[in-house]
Amino acid sequence: MYLHLGADVAVRTADIVTVCDLDNASSSHITRGFLRAAQEADRVVNVAEDLPKSFVVCAPPEGGFTVYLSQLNSATLLKRAESGAFE
Repeated sequence: MYLHLGADVAVRTADIVTVCDLDNASSSHITRGFLRAAQEADRVVNVAEDLPKSFVVCAPPEGGFTVYLSQLNSATLLKRAESGAFE
């Protein structure tokens, strides 16, 4: 199954490690450090056409990871994943 993140980007749900609300998660210095390190390593993909509301960390079986910034909030992404509407 796939999850649509916005801007014609979809990821395999099996690759998703976490879906986080950007406002709540970025209040932690650990999360801010992780996002900063991911940005410096060119592992962040911004698929938001507006201000991002959430981020999705994906780690495919081949290795590595990618952080996607999405304009959709985390609750919307969770509903999409649970409904299986984008299989």
